[in-house]
Amino acid sequence: MRFFNILIRYATFLAAIGGIFLMMQVLQVIHASESPTIPPPPVTPPEKPFASNIAGTGILEALSENVSIGVPQSGLVTEVAVKVSDKVKKGDPLMKIDDRELQAQLINQRAAVEVSRATLELKKANLAKVQDMLDRMNAVPDKRAISMDDLHNRTNDVLVAKADRAAAEAQLKSSEAAVASSETLLQRLIILAPRDGTIIQVNVRAGEYASTQPHAAPILLGDLGQLQVRTDIDEQSASRIRMGQPAKAFVKGDTTHALPLKFVRIEPYVIPKVSLTGSSTERVDTRVLQVIYSLQLPPDRPLYVGQQMDVFIDAGGK
Repeated sequence: MRFFNILIRYATFLAAIGGIFLMMQVLQVIHASESPTIPPPPVTPPEKPFASNIAGTGILEALSENVSIGVPQSGLVTEVAVKVSDKVKKGDPLMKIDDRELQAQLINQRAAVEVSRATLELKKANLAKVQDMLDRMNAVPDKRAISMDDLHNRTNDVLVAKADRAAAEAQLKSSEAAVASSETLLQRLIILAPRDGTIIQVNVRAGEYASTQPHAAPILLGDLGQLQVRTDIDEQSASRIRMGQPAKAFVKGDTTHALPLKFVRIEPYVIPKVSLTGSSTERVDTRVLQVIYSLQLPPDRPLYVGQQMDVFIDAGGK
């Protein structure tokens, strides 16, 4: 009888545990069947400005694109002549690479030019001397008074002297060419502005090493008087793009002020997407067609190169 009571007690306990487990399973099924509540977006997306839209992501850049200033050869930067926001004209110096090695080489080359000039003067004097001696022998009216061997020797001496003079002239030209080459290389080490514009970035300082293959351009130059938007259109929508389609853009974070865009060109080459917005749902394994639009600076708020924009292109109902 006692064993039977113990058995009933344990059976009741196990049944209670089983009931709790079954209730938990039922609750999980009910919870899984419920539709999750979608939270509102952190920023309200802009309203589509056209009846039929092609959406894309744009990046603001300077008119005619940003210019990444490079260096002709790797070296130590000795001077940076500009700073961010400076306006420069074409030909203005931007920075200078260490040229001490070329300056030392140029000293030797200029000395070699002087040596070549002195050698040429010596050869010219020697030619005048042997030529005078030959002329005197040829001026003798009675050829029997001179030896024919001497006449031939004097003639050969003149020919040798002329060859020496030609070699000295060639050596002088070679020395002068070496000087001109070094002077040209020295001029190349002073990096000049390729066109008018504004300094957007300065990524190098005096004392740093500038490479011909840097991770970032030493200096970024652009015309900030007018900006353009480089818009990435997914290749699945590329067939809807046409020349001259109107478009509007919204700066990221500003969904109320639409900026009109003016069509510039379509770059007819679909490339892998490289401009990312940072969204967790953004595809990075896609290819895009780039469409360029120009943009006038709004008078009431600033725009900055590199800002992202939501671009909507009017597909015209097609």
